[in-house]
Amino acid sequence: MNRIDERGFTLLEMVCVIALIAMIAAVLLPFLPRHTSRSRLQAYALEAATLLKADRNTAIRRRADVSTLVDAPSRAIRSGATSQIVRIPDDVRFDALLPQTCRQRAALSTISFFADGMSCGGSIALSRLDTAYEIRVNWLTGRVEIVSRSPLAN
Repeated sequence: MNRIDERGFTLLEMVCVIALIAMIAAVLLPFLPRHTSRSRLQAYALEAATLLKADRNTAIRRRADVSTLVDAPSRAIRSGATSQIVRIPDDVRFDALLPQTCRQRAALSTISFFADGMSCGGSIALSRLDTAYEIRVNWLTGRVEIVSRSPLAN
């Protein structure tokens, strides 16, 4: 009688196990939390600052006022020059400190840039867990800068 040594697994057994793991992963993957990473938070801050700088440059180039809409409740920043929108995800805290009036008019949740390079100023804070970035617009110079800061205690 020939006795066959049966060590290890067959290819069919391995394929079945891999298929089961793939099916379980496909079912469970949508339920895993998707959080904004530190680098992605920084990318949102850079994208928002770039949009603000583009609006300032457009105001200077066109010699006309350009207003960037900062809509904190809907978590969006909309360019006044191109209508480009930066959307901030729900897991990121979005705060905006904007002027109520600008040149004797209601500012209405906007950061306005003028032909001379000045602006009404304002700041936008994006934070998540232990990481925070503040996009500041200087009212006198219109300069846009990103400052890394620790989040405020609640």
